[in-house]
Amino acid sequence: MTLSWLSVSCCVIYNINLKSMKIELRSDTFTKPSEAMLEAMFHAKVGDDVFEDDPTVKKLESEMASMFGMESGLFCASGTMSNQIAIRLHVRPQEEVICDRYSHVYLYECGGIMANAGASVTLLKGNRGRISAGQVKEVIKPDNVHYPVSRLVSVENTMNKGGGSYYDFHELEKIKGICREHQMKFHLDGARLFNALVETGESTQSYGAVFDTISICLSKGLGAPIGSVLLAGKKDILRARRIRKVMGGGMRQVGYLAAAGLYALDNNVEKLKDDHRRAKELGKALASCSWVNDVMPIDTNIVIFSVDKVEEILKKLQSRGILAVPFGAHEIRMVTHLDFTDDMLTEAVDILEGI
Repeated sequence: MTLSWLSVSCCVIYNINLKSMKIELRSDTFTKPSEAMLEAMFHAKVGDDVFEDDPTVKKLESEMASMFGMESGLFCASGTMSNQIAIRLHVRPQEEVICDRYSHVYLYECGGIMANAGASVTLLKGNRGRISAGQVKEVIKPDNVHYPVSRLVSVENTMNKGGGSYYDFHELEKIKGICREHQMKFHLDGARLFNALVETGESTQSYGAVFDTISICLSKGLGAPIGSVLLAGKKDILRARRIRKVMGGGMRQVGYLAAAGLYALDNNVEKLKDDHRRAKELGKALASCSWVNDVMPIDTNIVIFSVDKVEEILKKLQSRGILAVPFGAHEIRMVTHLDFTDDMLTEAVDILEGI
């Protein structure tokens, strides 16, 4: 069996499966590697990454660190892992993390702030998940034995529970100023950061200058099958490598996955604009449906809308070939992605308008 034959076979199988699939809108994590991405993975040069001997992993870490103007990077199995490593880097027991009440690091990482760092959390009520410098300043604890020490501010950009909302960069700079004034660290959960960047036109270097640590997910809109990269200074990454090890995140010939990440960065960033366009078209269709009460503003690739009976609507959607997820007592979420095409969009709009 030759490599070219295997590659073509994988592509054929993938295309057949795609045609038989329902319209997948549960998450942008459902993307499959394209033929070209599979080729890049097949040809990757690999080593043992626990021994820091995988050249493709090193290339990915180095290129992403350089892209953001940061010193070093660490390839991790998931965004949850890279976020939790960052939090443990910065926070110890009897200290606290300040974040929005809807932050992924708080809501969807299985109590990791407590389990991994033994830390407390102060939750803020932001604007669609985006907190302000003024809010942060108000909750910083005084130096008093009764309080935990305010040590870290964590923000999420784009904001999942905020319907893919993104930050005004000037507000992030203001929050950084508050952190600097109070000797606090600043972390970015950038699981969908590139979705924000293609909308705002802001530079990766600007983000690298503001944050102490940044987590970038490769397996969402960018279309890689697995992986996230934590960016930080060299000393922090040395510590992060040890934390990753104790979490069971030391992997061996992981360059095959890192190659997918490199391909995604080179080829899939600009395609995020198509995801955003299609999300807005979905939003327009939903807004015209009598069974939809409200559609949250759509900034990127996440569509959140409210209905009276979530489970009933989800069943109707599924029976007609659309997969979505409940996102609250009266809310449903749809997420556009690389594998959601214009043809699927047309079909989805027809289905929504026919319910």
